[in-house]
Amino acid sequence: MGRRGIKEYRAPEALALIAADREHTPLVCPSCGGRKILRVPRRRISQPDVAPTTERISLTCQTCGRHASYTERGAEPPRDSTMDPRTA
Repeated sequence: MGRRGIKEYRAPEALALIAADREHTPLVCPSCGGRKILRVPRRRISQPDVAPTTERISLTCQTCGRHASYTERGAEPPRDSTMDPRTA
């Protein structure tokens, strides 16, 4: 049946959008191709003396209404050394 009225991206679409956001590339909706993606909270200019905090990021397409969210972690180490993709 599914959940009516809730417009979430499918997993591969959400992962592609989240990866683009983390890489600071322009966001394009993987579902409809729209370029108006609302990011909450808005991206701040990073300051070298302020440590990044853990916060929930929400990405919503203003054209089709689909959304995805993820938790952006601060300067904490990965939970397990095998979970860090940079060491692979």
